Amino acid sequence: MDKKGVILLSSGLDSLVSLYLAKKECDVVLALTFDYGQKANIDEIKAAQKITSKLEIEHKIIKLPFLKEVADNALTNSSKTLEFDELGINSMKAVWIPNRNGLFLNIAAMYCDSLNLDYIIFGANKEEAETFSDNSLEFNKIADEFFKFSTLKKPKILAPCANLEKFEIVQKGVDADVDFSLIKSCYNSYEKTGKTHCGTCESCKRLYSAIVKSGNKNLLNIIF
Repeated sequence: MDKKGVILLSSGLDSLVSLYLAKKECDVVLALTFDYGQKANIDEIKAAQKITSKLEIEHKIIKLPFLKEVADNALTNSSKTLEFDELGINSMKAVWIPNRNGLFLNIAAMYCDSLNLDYIIFGANKEEAETFSDNSLEFNKIADEFFKFSTLKKPKILAPCANLEKFEIVQKGVDADVDFSLIKSCYNSYEKTGKTHCGTCESCKRLYSAIVKSGNKNLLNIIF
């Protein structure tokens, strides 16, 4: 393929399915996984390494320790717990890290300039955009415009799941033969819970619900 891209790879459902879908449109040559002191950082990095090894993609780990300092919350502080709420407002506030996705995208854009890459693959989705504004289509459009001024390459954001609900992303993954055993979506670490997915945090709840709604309940035994 003529076009090449870099992916923001957290190893969760959205980024993993986005990776598989993006590979149909461009050659994904680099994956970036960010370690900012999140509770599941070690597990996420291991999962991302398995994904990139399987798909033969170069993998880099970017350490951003200062993010934990500006966001001491349920996502980064092991002493703080998070109860899932259906509306997502309280859950969002409990794990919000200001400008996290903006920072990640800007770092990826720097690699695009350095390596002459055309796309930044981003696992944005419609469901989380309702509470996390930096998952929205509007956010992606603004970032595209920003890169016209901040980079020479002027990369575009490729977000294959941006218009999809979680259950639709699950189905897209099934259709694309995604290896769901590679997913690590849980906010909590295996060291703390003894499980790859705790089943109680917001991310686990969303994933569980999406799988059931998609009609692919067989995936529950693979992931949980």
